[in-house]
Amino acid sequence: MSRTTQDWQAADAAHFLHPFTDFDALAKKGSRIIERAENIYLWDSEGHKILDAMSGLWCVNVGYGRQELIDATTAQLKQLPFYNAFFQTATKPAIELAELLSEVTPPQFKHVFFSGSGSEGNDTVVRMVRRYWDVLGRPERKVIISRNNAYHGSTMAGASLGGMSGMHAQGGLPIPDITHIEQPYWYELGRGMSRDDFGLKAAGWLETKILEVGPERVAAFIGEPVQGAGGVIIPPATYWPAVQAICDKYDVLLVSDEVICGFGRTGHWWGCETMGTRPDLMTFAKGVTSGYIPLGGVMVGERIAKVLIEQGGEFNHGYTYSGHPVACAVALANIRLIQRDRLVERVRDDLGPYLAQHFEALKAHPLVGDAETCGLMGAVVLAKDRASGTPFASELEVGMVCRGHCFGNGLIMRAVGDRMIIAPPLVMTRDQIDEMMLLIRRCLDLTWADVRSRGWV
Repeated sequence: MSRTTQDWQAADAAHFLHPFTDFDALAKKGSRIIERAENIYLWDSEGHKILDAMSGLWCVNVGYGRQELIDATTAQLKQLPFYNAFFQTATKPAIELAELLSEVTPPQFKHVFFSGSGSEGNDTVVRMVRRYWDVLGRPERKVIISRNNAYHGSTMAGASLGGMSGMHAQGGLPIPDITHIEQPYWYELGRGMSRDDFGLKAAGWLETKILEVGPERVAAFIGEPVQGAGGVIIPPATYWPAVQAICDKYDVLLVSDEVICGFGRTGHWWGCETMGTRPDLMTFAKGVTSGYIPLGGVMVGERIAKVLIEQGGEFNHGYTYSGHPVACAVALANIRLIQRDRLVERVRDDLGPYLAQHFEALKAHPLVGDAETCGLMGAVVLAKDRASGTPFASELEVGMVCRGHCFGNGLIMRAVGDRMIIAPPLVMTRDQIDEMMLLIRRCLDLTWADVRSRGWV
């Protein structure tokens, strides 16, 4: 006898501890059981069709069900399902992927260190940055600066680099020699200033922190080109060039966390290209395989690679699955598909501008305080008073009210506080963007009706 949805939910509650979850609350409510997927759509165990406006978890860039990736997986499993990169060995897919990554990344990157995820990649960044300065005889340069409300993973080092207070409250984080500055969030911190002026002010917080810590102790600054899990926080255009200049001034390494922004999400291959920076290290994951198989890594700029290779001796760091042959084979197929179908160019020249037009029109909605996009990622701010930007009281959880309407109407749209965010697959069509926007407007209308009926406005 086949299991019912309730059977699956009961088994899930009995055995599966989900990430970032109140286990008791989920057990009482019951998980949504996803059964299959195709293109940009999911179907749950009740047969409901759902438009996935979050690309799984920022990752299914080429959409679901791509036979090219399925075939690459199968072929590699048959030939060599696994071998490690220890013991002075390598596999052909890992070497070939390293070559291809060096071709599609900015010119300073010729080397890659593979991991299994973005979290592991950012752990690698901490190890590699500190090893670099050690080899140069500057072991005191250990401090890494990050930002509040940034997300860099949930391992000990990754969560420490991130600036999520809820994560830091659990587990004695951050670990030593990681510190944070405020995020470049104009809507919350810069109203009354022009966006450009605020961008320069926000970049200045980095210089202030470097001087506070002492330039001789600062090793690196890490940031997402666009803060993803923090709510799709898109910095002003002046921000990143000013950050680059500050890093150059104090000889601080710049790390671009491209786990979300990489592989075309912002309309360029890499978010640093969109924002105009020249990072020394880039973390990647998610879109490298479109989420079909776990894979991550760090692109290592030649400034660092040269020191580690020529002077560093053995680098005592690595993972069982560094350069996993099946994951690398899938990544090769995925990147070639992105190239063949010109998905990055489509986001830059067509779909990104089209989505931006739709989001600009959302600003007229009575519930919307702001709406912004960068490539195929966007955020809608739900506000009590759209003219002044006055927020709803946080305990009302208006974003969760809206998310409930999204789930109820066949749309996956994530709530980060009262910011409703999307990052749909890069294979969308204009017609599918229209379909998504109709669903978004319907859910905003339903949420607006709710907050009015409850007396919250």
